[in-house]
Amino acid sequence: MSFESLNLHPSLLEVIEKQGYTEPSPIQEQAIPAVLSGKDVMAAAQTGTGKTDAFGLPLVQLLSKGPKAKRIAIRSLVLTPTRELAAQVCESIKPYASAMNLNCDVVFGGVKINPQILRLRQGNDILVATPGRLIDLHNQRAVDFSKIECLILDEADRMLDMGFIPDIRKIIKALPEQRQNLMFSATFSKDIRRLAEGILTKPINIDVSPRNSTAATVKQWVHPVDKARKAELLAHLIWDKVWDPVLIFTRTKHGADRLVKRLEREKIPSMAIHGNKTQGARTRALKSFKDGKIRALVATDIAARGIDIEQLPQVVNYELPSVAEDYVHRIGRTGRAGMDGQAISLVSLDEKKQLKEIERLIKADLESIPVDGFETTETADFVAKNKEAQKEQRKKAQEGRRKNREKRMGAPKASSSKAGASKTSGSKGSAKKSSSDNATSDSTTKKKFNKHPAADHQGLNTGKSKQAFKSTKKRPKNTHK
Repeated sequence: MSFESLNLHPSLLEVIEKQGYTEPSPIQEQAIPAVLSGKDVMAAAQTGTGKTDAFGLPLVQLLSKGPKAKRIAIRSLVLTPTRELAAQVCESIKPYASAMNLNCDVVFGGVKINPQILRLRQGNDILVATPGRLIDLHNQRAVDFSKIECLILDEADRMLDMGFIPDIRKIIKALPEQRQNLMFSATFSKDIRRLAEGILTKPINIDVSPRNSTAATVKQWVHPVDKARKAELLAHLIWDKVWDPVLIFTRTKHGADRLVKRLEREKIPSMAIHGNKTQGARTRALKSFKDGKIRALVATDIAARGIDIEQLPQVVNYELPSVAEDYVHRIGRTGRAGMDGQAISLVSLDEKKQLKEIERLIKADLESIPVDGFETTETADFVAKNKEAQKEQRKKAQEGRRKNREKRMGAPKASSSKAGASKTSGSKGSAKKSSSDNATSDSTTKKKFNKHPAADHQGLNTGKSKQAFKSTKKRPKNTHK
């Protein structure tokens, strides 16, 4: 099948040809006619198979038949879970939109909101956004939802994982009831399908590949290794296998930063990209990786969606994801558009459970290949003891933080029992001593007070200054005789 057979506008076909595409992918073959029909669509396909063009091309063609968007109004809305994915989607749609005299813009958090407000004033035919920033803009009345003709949820399952569903429901309540709804993702869990039932109306279901499957062009295997030697093995493989570039996934943000420092010590230029980084830092890291200025990009799962790099030969799971579905999205960064790729996972004994869940999800057993010199020495008992030791370390750390908080708050006041004990002495000497101590304390306090520079300057602490103040105070004149 060719793109010409999909009833696309000649201007769009020219752009497709300039980009070097000759045949539509399976998801594009089925989704483009379905979207052009004006019906709701729910489509599942593997990552890297052209889902963005599957809804972007027909969306642009449908919008070209209507009037241009006016001030602060938008005609179609694309919601994505991450900033990187939002930027990628807008970048992919812009050439098609320009060919049909339409405009496309993107808004997300992590950057100043005022420039986005100014850009939105002109109106947008297509707006790509992350939910949180879009709600902020709508609350400030910087965007008008009343003219929306189409809503697209891209990577809806990741939105569920990241807790965006309440925000999405808020947005949907503000949209016109009469609109087209599209839902595209690589994976569709039961929760997402329940969400779709409340948004989509008699949708056309498209599933071009087995659910939660991986691309056949990606070769996958596992290297068993002790947890303490993972970083050493990774550096060895990068140098030995000449992995350049390589995308590496960790489970946590701090873990990503630590791994970058270790790789830098091994003379491997690296940068990290995760949720704690500013948008500017994330953009610079991604650009440096694409331009070949760094050899390794270390990312967390939040950044897995939206990293679209042509000819990325390998992806490494330094740590297996907590959610098995994230494995599909991680390795979907390689082997895109029919190209070959490889996905390597470094698995320690304490990750056996996650490995089994991944194999159950993709319905395949991953080959285990030991690396000479890095054979595992961990046992089940060792892992259990290590976990207990880690728990004990966390308890000690929590106790230390609690004590530090108490120190910062100060020592507790003297108890009333001590005060009562001082009263029982009852001797005249102790009373005289107490009175003398009090007098000394009072005089000390007065001296301290009189030494305050501001008080001395204003002349408020001495008797002379008070007398002068009384004498210089003017009495109001009596105007009534």
